[in-house]
Amino acid sequence: MSAVDITSYLNGLDGPPHDIGERLRPVIDSVLPDGSGAIWHGHPTWSLGDRPGRTPVCLLKAYTSHVTFGLWRGQEVADPSGRLVAGARQMASVKLGRSEDVDPALFSEWLRHAVALEAK
Repeated sequence: MSAVDITSYLNGLDGPPHDIGERLRPVIDSVLPDGSGAIWHGHPTWSLGDRPGRTPVCLLKAYTSHVTFGLWRGQEVADPSGRLVAGARQMASVKLGRSEDVDPALFSEWLRHAVALEAK
């Protein structure tokens, strides 16, 4: 699996989910340029290193009218915005209904923190 698969995934989306994915992907890629982005469990996931899923950092998962952006250790990520919602295990995510919901500065900070947690 490769970045081409993520492109195909995003190109297969319609409306707001497509726009959200297109706005979110460059934010992720800018913080994780050496991360392995691949389709893992049916949706794009970015991990540290070259083995998808071995050290996962984040994911995006498209639904009909929104996209979920999740961080594997999101409950440990500082979030003064209060936008991250705790999920299973240590995960946390945010539900995005329109491309304007993507805050590149905030999401980049979350990602930098998540990468630091995984790199320890």
